[in-house]
Amino acid sequence: MLQIIDKSKCCGCNACVQRCPKQCIVMHEDEEGFLYPQVDVTLCIDCGLCEKVCPVLNQDVEREVIAIFAMQHKDKEVRLKSSSGGIFTLIASYVIEQGGVVFGARWDEKFKLIHDYTETYEGLTPFLGSKYVQSYIGNTYKVVEEFLKKGRKVLFSGVPCQIAALKRFLRKEYENLLTIDVLCHGVSSSSVFKDYLMYIGRKEKIVSFDFRDKSTGWKGYSVKYAYENGKIKRHSARVDEYMRAYLNHYMLRPSCHVCPAKAGKSGSDITLGDLWGVNQLPLIKDDDTGLSAVIVNTKKGEKNLNLPMLANVGTLDIDFVKKYNSSYYVSSSCSSFRKLFWKDYHKKGIMAMISLNNKIGPTIFQVKFLLFKTKVAKILKYFNA
Repeated sequence: MLQIIDKSKCCGCNACVQRCPKQCIVMHEDEEGFLYPQVDVTLCIDCGLCEKVCPVLNQDVEREVIAIFAMQHKDKEVRLKSSSGGIFTLIASYVIEQGGVVFGARWDEKFKLIHDYTETYEGLTPFLGSKYVQSYIGNTYKVVEEFLKKGRKVLFSGVPCQIAALKRFLRKEYENLLTIDVLCHGVSSSSVFKDYLMYIGRKEKIVSFDFRDKSTGWKGYSVKYAYENGKIKRHSARVDEYMRAYLNHYMLRPSCHVCPAKAGKSGSDITLGDLWGVNQLPLIKDDDTGLSAVIVNTKKGEKNLNLPMLANVGTLDIDFVKKYNSSYYVSSSCSSFRKLFWKDYHKKGIMAMISLNNKIGPTIFQVKFLLFKTKVAKILKYFNA
């Protein structure tokens, strides 16, 4: 029987809830807005299935990658709709074309991030783009299992711990299952995000929100949101209050600081992420619309990535990924400001985040961005002199 005493030992994957034969486990939201399982001991038969499917209690071994690629979808419009180079769309479209089902995370009408599935090309759009908050899995693993048993091809995408949980839940390998995880920095509290939306929408209702708008480029991406009256607001992600808090690591889920699914331990077939450091590579022309680092973890992943006609492709060295995409291997550090933030948050709400951001000062990402802007300004001044 699961007993969560140390919250860093629960990633909120929901596998235990879905596998319990007596349905005596429910997820409860704690004071930070993260979900944790609670067991009704009067119904529990102590079968141990909840513990067997837990990806924290049953961590896999680290794996050697098969190959690493720099990839970019050849369609610019696809890239602009994606966080990186549009490779998820490439693979997902291939699965749909084969009559398969694609699972991903999307916003519902109240900006709650939920896992869902689609069987159409049009249904892929809500899954695109980064969403820096923890998703609600619901009964998704059960639905995946049903499709697999019917012989349908299934693509499941999520963060590494969700892939690890799905694998534990299924208890066997399915040839018709393809899994993709992302280079995960960690997941934030859905409660804080909800409060942030209420803060920026205090005068007019927010109707759409995009963490990775590329109107200002891929490397200098913006946070963009639209109001019900049609007004659109866009500003650099480096100055957005929520993104500053996210990058400062003081509101991540406790388990994200000791992630149980790094370095291929998730069991995913393919890992996708931003290809930072691309200026160091002559492989693919960088037009600032997005490039993907594609890490192939299994032979199945390699087989399903054989779509060279639709993407520009270059080979990467493992050391390059370790340097510029270390999230594949390393958990995010826990901020020394974490306890202070949550203490103040329960008193001041979202204003605790804003005041703490001001206290901490700019992140390293902001400093680099400001230095870059200063350098460009000097160059322009020189040529206009």
